[in-house]
Amino acid sequence: MHRILVINPGSTSTKVAFFEDEQEIWNESITYDKSQLSGFGRAVEQKEMRRLDIEETLRRKKLDLSSLSAVVGRGGPFKSLESGTYVVDDNLLQDIKLGNVQAEHISNIGAMLADEFAKKAGVSAFFVDPVSVDEFEPMARVSGIPELERISLLHALNVRATAHKAAREMGRSYSELNLIVAHLGGGISICPIRKGRIIDVNNANEGGPFSPERAGALPVSSLVKLCFSDKYTFDDMKKRIVGNGGLVAHLGTNDSRDVEKRIEQGDDKARLVYEAMAYQIAKEIGAMATVLKGQVDAILLTGGLAHSQMLVDWITDRVSFIAPVRVYPGENEMMSMAMGVLRVLRGEEESKKY
Repeated sequence: MHRILVINPGSTSTKVAFFEDEQEIWNESITYDKSQLSGFGRAVEQKEMRRLDIEETLRRKKLDLSSLSAVVGRGGPFKSLESGTYVVDDNLLQDIKLGNVQAEHISNIGAMLADEFAKKAGVSAFFVDPVSVDEFEPMARVSGIPELERISLLHALNVRATAHKAAREMGRSYSELNLIVAHLGGGISICPIRKGRIIDVNNANEGGPFSPERAGALPVSSLVKLCFSDKYTFDDMKKRIVGNGGLVAHLGTNDSRDVEKRIEQGDDKARLVYEAMAYQIAKEIGAMATVLKGQVDAILLTGGLAHSQMLVDWITDRVSFIAPVRVYPGENEMMSMAMGVLRVLRGEEESKKY
């Protein structure tokens, strides 16, 4: 039996879970309010506070660190990496400390926290499929402006875990399948996976469908005019694109359940916008089918929005002619990290070096 501690720092919480093989034994969330976090600058400055809170949680749970097989922390927007499960090493820790990463985000300290508890336990620390997974082919990087290369940033953790789960259910090897995986959450990542490699994706911050909080692809000339209209600052526009775009901009909410209630009450605008989001998701899935030259074994819908039967039905109606549609609701981050490490511990995959 493999015993795995999972650590997932988020913007206002740290989730901690303990697994025995695939079985989640317990899961705790340590929450923080804005006043507790307002005095910190960089994410690494929060590490000590969060470490102490995790220690207290482990004491309450009476978890014996010496019984662990591994510790895994959430991977952040590190340098571009292939998909897989990585051992936390000094090179990574140094990059996080110095800020040699693609973006400043609290998830960057997940690997640091995992390393500290792993050292106490005398085991290895890992991170799994960070958002900076990059397996693009050269053509996928080219945009119409040479200075603006397309980059790979995506919900790789859930995308790859969902693909592995579907492969097992289909009785096939993950590395032999062609899949389109649509992670549908606050941001949306739609990926073609060819023989185990994520060869393209819409950058959820810059393109693809609009989502509950993000604007997605926009009419470029009109966007440029808006930026130079003197109505908005740079920070205003950033928030309109990521955070205050999508459903928030149109309907004032990022909660699909609220939108569905409004639709049920006869709100035609809510229906139009929500169905338009499904339309754009389906259109992006269709585009990714061309990347795979139409050779698609299955389309997988996952993420929080996959709980919405209304949205799933609209998408399925438009894309089921491409390949069978399979639905895996939820983001499943803790399980995804544990399973990534479990594949290594069982010898099903080799761990990778940062």
